[in-house]
Amino acid sequence: MRIGEFEQGLQNRIALVTGAAVGNGRAMCERLAQEGARIVIADIADASDTVRAVEATGGTALALQADLTQASQVQKVVDTIMERYGRLDILVHNVGIYEEEPFELLSFDQWQRMLNVTLNSLFLTTKAVLPPMKENGFGRIIVLSSNTVWLGTPYLVHYVTCKMGMIGFVRSLAAEVGKYGITVNAITVGLTATQMPNSDNERISKSLLEHILPTQCVRRPDEPEDVANIVAFLALPASGMITGQTINVDGGIARH
Repeated sequence: MRIGEFEQGLQNRIALVTGAAVGNGRAMCERLAQEGARIVIADIADASDTVRAVEATGGTALALQADLTQASQVQKVVDTIMERYGRLDILVHNVGIYEEEPFELLSFDQWQRMLNVTLNSLFLTTKAVLPPMKENGFGRIIVLSSNTVWLGTPYLVHYVTCKMGMIGFVRSLAAEVGKYGITVNAITVGLTATQMPNSDNERISKSLLEHILPTQCVRRPDEPEDVANIVAFLALPASGMITGQTINVDGGIARH
């Protein structure tokens, strides 16, 4: 580590954040922008609100609407970044869906959809960003998983399977790409209100939080900023000796 790397932050780095139209993803964009990164958001949903949020902090952001389960659309995102900026330094992969279903009622279509959105998008996006990272001799790949992998949460067999698959992906890929100056890490995230996709989001989240808080070591709700701070740290040049790791951010529910 060179002296001054922490002061250097992420000035002139280009960060691609997927699934950042709302919630934790938006907080990650804002935090990376505070460190000096230029943000590109790729989401199937409209991310214009996230762009405005980043710009409100003094940062710059570009939103690209894309289905990241489609190889051609993923490549178009990366091509657009390279045409505009000439480099791509950071990938924060935050794409995912949440769905509860008892295993006996779980359909094969539901299983396939979870695999497609969670793991296929990770495969395609990582494949597309690796060439420019290798060319630069620098890269940070940060994958958002879930603390349910440590808890074995019921009614989430398809979800937990995919989230654990992300951790295997990270550990194996890190061993391949470290020689190019690229690190690959995962974060397992606990419940935040922003992660609940239900229409009665606020009511369900409050109910779950009342159940979960007593199980935490830190007795307060998880906030999107808690995750965003770890993302920013792993993106820094100074974190270059951390790779193949999974950091759990859930207030101490899962202590593995």
